[in-house]
Amino acid sequence: MKKTIKKLLFIIPICILIIVGIYLNTYYKADKSVYDLIESSSVDVKENKNGYLFDGEGKDNLIIFYPGAKVEAIAYTPLLLELAQNNIDCYLVKMPFNIAILNSNAADIIIKNYKYDNYYMMGHSLGGAMASVYTSKNEDKVKGLILLAAYSTEKIKKVNTLSIYGDMDNVLNKENYNKNKTNINNITEYIIEGANHSGFAYYGEQKGDNKAAILKEEQIKTTTSIIINFITEK
Repeated sequence: MKKTIKKLLFIIPICILIIVGIYLNTYYKADKSVYDLIESSSVDVKENKNGYLFDGEGKDNLIIFYPGAKVEAIAYTPLLLELAQNNIDCYLVKMPFNIAILNSNAADIIIKNYKYDNYYMMGHSLGGAMASVYTSKNEDKVKGLILLAAYSTEKIKKVNTLSIYGDMDNVLNKENYNKNKTNINNITEYIIEGANHSGFAYYGEQKGDNKAAILKEEQIKTTTSIIINFITEK
């Protein structure tokens, strides 16, 4: 009996580690087309160990972007290229195991290393939730918060916030979204008709999501337009 218990105590942690390892390394991979977009774009995309700088003509505003959980960061290239082409530079953060909750303070080193007049936090899904956590603790550093199919569980008192999601989104928990909207004092909300959860990036369709009634290209262009208006009006 004692030998059996000892074997179990040895085997169970190993099994748990294997299961966790498989989970963390199973993620939504970016469509190969994003690399063609980078090659053909006028935006200079610079990669380092922390992520990717989408460096356009703009010098005033930088968006720091936290990807959604288990989504390969580079999948958000189409959206960030569009923004950089419209004079809003973007920094796409690489997260450990593609999960933003493992490095919610990633923006610190970006703000330290890249000098801009204004810093905006933005994130998709869980990445948006983690961007809001960072914002709530650093309201003196952050000019604005942009949430894509996400909500803040933390109080945000001063920072103007933009919330965008699609009416076809079946991944965003609408009950929690509505309950947590009161955490933000200054929020502007846009609901894109025909858009779903995964349409903000190029990584295929997300499990549990509804099929979008519009193309990803349209969802991204609409999102870009809304974000540009939000930033230029503030």
